[in-house]
Amino acid sequence: MTDRTILRLSGADRVNFLQGLATNDVTKTADGLVYAALLTPQGKFIADFFLQQTGDALLLDVAQSHAATLSQRLNMYRLRADVQIEETALHLSRGTGPAPDGALPDPRHPAMGWRLIADTALPVDTTDWDALRVTHVIPETGIELTSDTYILEAGFERLNGIDFRKGCYVGQEIAARMKHKTELKKGLVQVAITGHAPVGTEITTSGKPAGMLFTQSGDHALAHLRFDRATEDMQAGTAALRRS
Repeated sequence: MTDRTILRLSGADRVNFLQGLATNDVTKTADGLVYAALLTPQGKFIADFFLQQTGDALLLDVAQSHAATLSQRLNMYRLRADVQIEETALHLSRGTGPAPDGALPDPRHPAMGWRLIADTALPVDTTDWDALRVTHVIPETGIELTSDTYILEAGFERLNGIDFRKGCYVGQEIAARMKHKTELKKGLVQVAITGHAPVGTEITTSGKPAGMLFTQSGDHALAHLRFDRATEDMQAGTAALRRS
């Protein structure tokens, strides 16, 4: 059981509707889970989610903290499309051991195991998810992924969360420009850390802002860094950092 909400999208236009909004190719749900995001017209993060095809509907697995915002935004775009959006009582379970019947691989990285949507939740898995995320540089909704996030800086291409060939969607122009016309100057990376600092602590080097610290696991952490200031001598509060 996790802090996720499962939305059901039904209606004849459900695939085309989401195809014009989500960063990934919704038709790929025929082959398994699809990881995607909804962006603002300015290309910034609103919510990330997983999509699964089931019968004549699509199930959308989103963090509870972002479910209301996402549902509201989807309904705003719905207009006259034949799409019905409803919150379900379904549960999301996940794990890294043997996958139960009906589970699908997490498309972001093989180490992230499987995800299962069902009527009842399985016993809580004991996987150290933060450790896995830090090891494989995988951002989490509401921590590394915020309303200030550009998803390419958060690694969405590496995490199979964006398709550059699928056509237009909200925020697509900004994402395409960042992909094809500029070199990323900032991004989410793993850092080695000595000491501890809270999520959101500013990272500095030689007194200059260099980024922000996020999830820490043991002696490593995730950080959003300016690459030109990612030196061997960075600080976050009293903690010492260096690029891994």
